[in-house]
Amino acid sequence: MRALGRHILVEFIGCSPELMNDVAHIEQAMVTAAKTAGATVIQSTFHHFSPYGVSGVVVIQESHLAIHTWPEYGYAAVDLFTCGDSVDPWISFDYLKKSFQAQNQSAIEMYRGSQSMLKRVEFNVAAERDDMAQRLSESFQRNVWFTDKDEHQALSLRYTGEVLFNEVTPFQQVRVLETYSHGKMLAINNMVMATEKDEAHYHEMIVHPAMQLHGSAKKVLVIGGGDGGTIREVFKYRVDTVTMVEIDEAVVRAAKAHLPTMSKEFSNPKLELLFADGIEYVKNVKPGSFDVIIVDGSDPVGPAEGLFSEEFFRNCAAALTDQGILVSQGEGPMFHETAFVEMHSCLNKIFGPEKAHTMLFYATTYPTGMWSLHFATKSALHPVADLNMAQAEKFSQDKDLHYYNSEIHRAAFQLPNFVRKMLSQK
Repeated sequence: MRALGRHILVEFIGCSPELMNDVAHIEQAMVTAAKTAGATVIQSTFHHFSPYGVSGVVVIQESHLAIHTWPEYGYAAVDLFTCGDSVDPWISFDYLKKSFQAQNQSAIEMYRGSQSMLKRVEFNVAAERDDMAQRLSESFQRNVWFTDKDEHQALSLRYTGEVLFNEVTPFQQVRVLETYSHGKMLAINNMVMATEKDEAHYHEMIVHPAMQLHGSAKKVLVIGGGDGGTIREVFKYRVDTVTMVEIDEAVVRAAKAHLPTMSKEFSNPKLELLFADGIEYVKNVKPGSFDVIIVDGSDPVGPAEGLFSEEFFRNCAAALTDQGILVSQGEGPMFHETAFVEMHSCLNKIFGPEKAHTMLFYATTYPTGMWSLHFATKSALHPVADLNMAQAEKFSQDKDLHYYNSEIHRAAFQLPNFVRKMLSQK
C-alpha cells in the first residue's frame, strides 16, 4: 500500500430501527468489528440520545471506527479508518452489516496520506515504548453514555456498557443498566425512571406526606409503581392491604431480578399484585374502597397517558373513603409545564381548590431536578396545618428515612413565585 491509511465512508440503509437505537448493541458491535479485523481497541465512547439516535467512536491503535445512527430512518453513517497493512477495514464492514441487519449499503474507500507526497522525518521514541506497550494492553476503557433528553435539555449518565435487562413488551421498552455514579438504573422507553442512588427522594415523597397526614390508612391502592419502591415505603405502616395495579409485568420482573433494594416487598403477604390497566381498574372498583390512592405513573405518553385524564381522577376520587387522600406523580414545572398545570387544574375541579395541593421536591435524575406531586384530600384536612409534626419527625427517625422528614414535608408545599403564578393562570 502506497498510503498511510485506508478510509471507508459507509452508509448502512434499511437497518433494524430497534438496533439503531440500542447503544449497548451498537457499542458492542463496533468493538467486536474492530477486534474481528485484527485491530487493538484502546477506548470506546458512545452516547444514546433520547428518544432516538446513537453516536460513538471506537479508538483503536490503528486509528478509529465511528458511527451515528438515525433509527427513525433505519440508517447508520459509519466511518472506518485504519492505518498500516495489518487491519482490513472491509472485515469490520462485513461484520457491521450483519450486526445492524442492513438491507442495503454504500461505501467509498479512500487512501489517506499518499506516500509520494510525504517525506519521513526520523525521531527517537525508544524511551516511550515500554510505557506505550503497557497502555495498549488487552484491556480497554469503555465510555458509554445513556442520555435522556427532549428537544431542549438532556441528562446523561455513564454506564458500564452492559445491559442487565432489556425487553420490548406490548407497552414499552424496559431496561436495567449499571451506571457508574448512580448504581443500577431502570429506564422505560429510554427515559430514567429510577436509580439506586436517588430513588428514595421520589418514593418517600410520593408515600409519606399522604400516609402521615391520614394517620390511620389501612387500605392503599398503588397504580403503577412496578419498580417496587412505592410499596416498600407503604409497608412501613401498619396497613391491612396494599393493592398494586401495574400494566407491565416486565417492569416488576426486572426490578425483582436487578433492583433488590426497591423490590423487596413484592413477597409481602398483604400485597395484592395485579397486572392490569389501572385506568380500567379504578373505573370498576367499588366506591369508598381505599384510604389512600397513589398514582406512580411515568410521563404522560404511551400506557401512562390516561393517568393524566379528568375521567381517571374522578374515578380515583370515587374510590376513596370520605377521609381519603390521593397523590399522583405530577411532572416538573420546568419540564412538562402543560401537564403539570393541567393536572393541578383537574384536581381543583374535582376536589375543590381548598383540597387540591402541589408538592415540589428534588429528584436529581429527573429532567431539571425539580419534580412535583399533586395531592388532594376528600376531607378538609390540610397537608401542613393538620400534620402531626412530632409524629412525622419521629417516624422519619425511627424508619431511618433517606429524604423525608417533618420539615421537608412542610417545605414541599411552599411554592416558588413562578410556580404560584403558573398555577393561578388556570
